[in-house]
Amino acid sequence: MLRRLHAEQPASFAFTEANMAWAEGQISKYPEGRQASAVIPLLWRAQEQEGWLSRPAIEEVARILDMAYIRVLEVATFYFMFQLQPVGSVAHIQVCGTTSCMICGAEDLIAVCRKKIAKSAHALSADGRFSWEEVECLGACANAPMAQIGKDYYEDLTAERFEEILDELAEGRVPVPGPQNGRYASEPKSGLTSLKDHADGRPEHNSSAALAVRLQDTIKRIDGTEVPLVTPWRQKTPSDTPSDAEVARIREESDHPKGPEPAANASVDETGVTKQEATEESSARPATDDPAPAPKTDATIADHAERSEETRAAADLADEDTRRPEPLPGARGDQADDLQQLKGVGPKLESVLHDLGIFHFDQIAGWSAAEIAWVDRNLEGFKGRVVRDDWVAQARRLASR
Repeated sequence: MLRRLHAEQPASFAFTEANMAWAEGQISKYPEGRQASAVIPLLWRAQEQEGWLSRPAIEEVARILDMAYIRVLEVATFYFMFQLQPVGSVAHIQVCGTTSCMICGAEDLIAVCRKKIAKSAHALSADGRFSWEEVECLGACANAPMAQIGKDYYEDLTAERFEEILDELAEGRVPVPGPQNGRYASEPKSGLTSLKDHADGRPEHNSSAALAVRLQDTIKRIDGTEVPLVTPWRQKTPSDTPSDAEVARIREESDHPKGPEPAANASVDETGVTKQEATEESSARPATDDPAPAPKTDATIADHAERSEETRAAADLADEDTRRPEPLPGARGDQADDLQQLKGVGPKLESVLHDLGIFHFDQIAGWSAAEIAWVDRNLEGFKGRVVRDDWVAQARRLASR
């Protein structure tokens, strides 16, 4: 099938501020000179923002990644997941027409699309709110026939239920994705034949449908504010306390002992630190706006988690106040620490750090958020490494050895 750009194009395209931050996070995953590897994620984000890929959007991605326009156009026209023409403002419907779905009634679903949306695939409905296409296998064969609407699967469809779903979408409601015939997932229609005890107490929806219900982004355009940005190394969703998974990770990485059991009357917060310990630690710190200097021993879980939150938050300080960490004129005793022990640091990056007056782990371990932001600005092509690889937490462990 020949894929061409749409005849009518908008005058320009620009990522939203939040989506641009997301794009920078994606680019930072790759080594210097390899930013072209982020072309598919950036094209996808542009489509999530606008609904389709216009020529200005492709040109903007090429500019950001310093790629030739034709190289990016080759990617956009090769992969059928990229829409090269405007789609419905409410939803674009993708009906699977491959073997299993075809046998189970996909042609009836396509007939509904022709009736309620437009006679031809990729054409907009009369009100411009819907569009549709037939696609190849989407991998939900056990729940055939099915359709992907926006970002989610609607499975076990009948023509009647499919029409109801389109009507609900037209009315501004988003039906719960997943099986539409009462099945929980892809178990036999007659019911479970084994593992029946696992059905007791299970969540209302299977994990995929539950995620769609929680995120509420099935048919939303993504401007970077509707759902958390998927860049763990540049976390955008603040949290007062680390999650259980974060605490477990911290314990494993730092090999920190649990310590003595708290007194019977001592309350314990979610990080496992008693309020008494937290109070003592807080009162021991000097009254200053700067974070406490890094200790030479393993940090407590709570302090480590706080430092990790501070490190992730530093990515948001690009437009705020930054402060250069105190540089050293040279390594102490003419013996620099092996900074290449830090994840993501190679010979070139170690040389850059030396040029910035950074030679020892304890220097990095004591960085504040503002200092991290300053360093990030001055890493000469390695932007995002400090936050992404959590250098502060690594340095604290290495400095304590």
